[in-house]
Amino acid sequence: MKKLIIANWKMNPVSFKEAQKLFLGIKTGAKNNKAEVVVCPPFVYLTEANRIFKSASNIKIGSQNCFWENNGAFTGEVSPKMLKDLGVKYVILGHSERIIIMGDTNEMTAKKVKIALSAGLLPVICIGETLEERKQSKTFQVIEKALKESLKNIQKQQVEGIIVAYEPLWAISTNQGLTCTPDDALTMALYIKKLVGEIYGKKTKDSVKVLYGGNVGADNAKSYLENEAIDGLLIGAASLNIKEFLGIVKNI
Repeated sequence: MKKLIIANWKMNPVSFKEAQKLFLGIKTGAKNNKAEVVVCPPFVYLTEANRIFKSASNIKIGSQNCFWENNGAFTGEVSPKMLKDLGVKYVILGHSERIIIMGDTNEMTAKKVKIALSAGLLPVICIGETLEERKQSKTFQVIEKALKESLKNIQKQQVEGIIVAYEPLWAISTNQGLTCTPDDALTMALYIKKLVGEIYGKKTKDSVKVLYGGNVGADNAKSYLENEAIDGLLIGAASLNIKEFLGIVKNI
């Protein structure tokens, strides 16, 4: 099975010219039959991403978010149907920055997951614990709650193909230099798959991909992907550095 490598550009870069340069660099260099590469730029660059990547069979485009309605009086929001129409295949939902900074909740994520699926998009559901929750030995409790609430009202047949990204907030690049080891990431990947199996059954458990989203670069990416239980990576800062990102893709 191909590994899934997702580039989350967040609110970067600040110019169309820089975005175009990154798109072209990825298209030229991300040639690895062992991986499906997904680029998630800001909304304003999605049309250009679709134009450039249309002829690249192993590169897809994703969105960093969507709203829970397809249309209406929701100023500043973007609907899943709009994204689908632009050629988007994946959508990141429940990212820690959405929860911590923008005030999203698991309930909001669940509504977004449901409508994204109905529009034909594949949700990438982000879940993870804070440093304080980890210190209090609440990791498994937090992950179970987030996963179950994010999948609320999602039927068994809809879950197949969903992606879950384990994103430990205490190990991302903006936090205290702490590291989530490959063994730690593997433990959580196995736990997430176990939870999916308990909710939906073994067959569904095997169809859900679990990614690791932490402080990963070209030098350590392979160590996280050596175990089959980790199906890919959600890359943040390193995805804005062409050399670093292509190093991750090529070293799988």
